[in-house]
Amino acid sequence: MLNEGITMADLHVHTIVFEILTRVPAKDVGRSKSVCKQWYALLSTQDFVRIHCSRSLVSSNQRVLLIDDLTCSVHPIIFQSNDYGPRSIVTFPFHHHNNDVSILSHLNGLLCVCLNHTYELLLWNPTTTAFKHLSTPDSHGFYINNLDAIGLYVDADDDYKVLHIKRRSGVLGVYVYSREVDSWRNIPFITRQEYLSPHFNWSAGTFCGGTLYFTVCECWVGGTNVVICFDVNSEQFKEISFPPVPSTGMVQGVLVNVKNELHMFASTGMFEMTIDLWTLQGDYWIKVLSCPPIPPISLSLWCDITHYVTNGNWFVMTKLGKLFTIEMDMKPFECFYPVTWFRGFKGAVFVETIVSPSI
Repeated sequence: MLNEGITMADLHVHTIVFEILTRVPAKDVGRSKSVCKQWYALLSTQDFVRIHCSRSLVSSNQRVLLIDDLTCSVHPIIFQSNDYGPRSIVTFPFHHHNNDVSILSHLNGLLCVCLNHTYELLLWNPTTTAFKHLSTPDSHGFYINNLDAIGLYVDADDDYKVLHIKRRSGVLGVYVYSREVDSWRNIPFITRQEYLSPHFNWSAGTFCGGTLYFTVCECWVGGTNVVICFDVNSEQFKEISFPPVPSTGMVQGVLVNVKNELHMFASTGMFEMTIDLWTLQGDYWIKVLSCPPIPPISLSLWCDITHYVTNGNWFVMTKLGKLFTIEMDMKPFECFYPVTWFRGFKGAVFVETIVSPSI
């Protein structure tokens, strides 16, 4: 049965409009909302946002956000030349102190950021400029660098959530923020006591296949390295092993979701780094390839570098653009993925979407 006043022709037009607009760029969707009331209502539905987001996760919609002391800029990545395109200056829509903003996690165009001068957490969509403060008067939503870990995810009910792991004076607390109900709640987490120590570095969470994954690495040569997994629907944690990488140097594991398969770029070494690519099958890691050693780079330049990998090539990028390229025998990735930590939380690779930080 059709609603009274709605004809089959109207329904056909509605379907065509829906299919077309779920394929247009995110910024054009915002402009299309002003066409008429019917379009505004259609483009505001959760079904439209979800389908538009799924169709936006392609390389042409990828952007790099870079923050320095003076500016915040967004650059397209030109897939054909594998370099940055012209930048656009972004004005933070929230109060900040001298651009002192850290990007902690990102998913489907949403960034979870920390205002370093107040420790407050926010959700922010840099494409639509919408944002949401997550801090509360009862001390939820405040982040301390080097002690806390953050992960963004979507559950089976399409609710965007933030997992916040806090370490405070040897006590670990785990909290979940729900966009749907706009509140925090505590959940249990049983783990080894030693992981509470500040000697362990927790990565940001990487969402893949209904699970958030964190690397937990001890901050010295030969230390313990594990992966902590959080099932977002059962809200249960478990621990799996790290890939069997050499323990003769510093170890860093960077997790990426490649077509809903979890991969890890595991870098090891001291003065010369080696990076191996692994993929998770079940609870075990399978090595995909070994990258050539990184050419010698000064420490000051190294701290300003982000590595991307795509379509068989490995690119070393500074804020000014591509530094060099290493060719590798690797299956096509079709998008750009970070191989190492992103400049101390001063940037992110994200996709332009219309996903809102609030309902």
